[in-house]
Amino acid sequence: MPNHMINRRALLRTGIVAGGLLAGATSAGTAVFARTAQPSNGTTPDQRPAGPDQAWATLREGNRRWVDGTATHPHQDADRRREVAQKQNPFAVVFSCIDSRVSPELVFDAGLGDLFVVRTAGQTIDPLVTGAAEYGPAELGTPLVVVLGHQRCGAVTAAAESLHEHKKLPGQLNTIASSLHSAYTRSGGDVDKMIRINTVDVVNQLKKDKLFAPRIAKGKLKIIGAYYSIDTGEVTRLL
Repeated sequence: MPNHMINRRALLRTGIVAGGLLAGATSAGTAVFARTAQPSNGTTPDQRPAGPDQAWATLREGNRRWVDGTATHPHQDADRRREVAQKQNPFAVVFSCIDSRVSPELVFDAGLGDLFVVRTAGQTIDPLVTGAAEYGPAELGTPLVVVLGHQRCGAVTAAAESLHEHKKLPGQLNTIASSLHSAYTRSGGDVDKMIRINTVDVVNQLKKDKLFAPRIAKGKLKIIGAYYSIDTGEVTRLL
C-alpha cells in the first residue's frame, strides 16, 4: 500500500464519527468484565462487559441510577479523556431518536468511551444508518445493540398526522413519514403503539443484517428493542 494511504481500520479506531458518536470504551456499571474488574471509578479501554447479557445488565444498572436520581456520571473527566484518547472499546451501540430529551449517555448514566451512539428522527433506518450501527460489532466486537424508542416521539407524531391527513411533510421530513407508514397502518394510528412497533421492526431488520446475523448465531451479539419513558426516565425492554 502506498505510504500516503491510511489504513481504514487504523483510522476508524482513532474515533472517526460515522452516523453517531464513536468514542472510547468501557463499562459504566458493575457487571462482569472481560478482565479483572477495577475500582468503581472506572475501567481501562480493554475492559468491558464480557458479553451481551452483561452489557445489557450494565445499561440497566445505569438507567436505574438515572431513574433514582443517583447517577454517578462516570467517565466524564480529563483522566478519562486521556485514557481513551488512543483506543476505544465501547460495550454497546445505542440507536435512538434525535429527541433532545433522550440522550443515551444520560439515560444509561454512561460516559466518554462507553457507548457508540447512532441517532435519527424516530430511530428510522436506512443503509447509511445501518452501516454506522455495524461498525462497533463488526470492527471491535461490541456485544450489544439497543434500539431505543421513546414516549411522545415528535417525529413519529408528525408522521402519524401526515399520514392520517394525507398531507406531505416539507423537504426530507416526508421521507421519515414514508418509512413509518407500515408501523402507522399496523398501529391503527395510535402514536405510542406506532413507536413501539417501529422499534421492534428496526430490531428485526438489524437481526437480518449480513454482518450481524453470524455474530448473533454464535452468541457474540444481541440486538434488543427498548422503550424510554420521558415521564419516569425508565427504560423497559420490548424485544
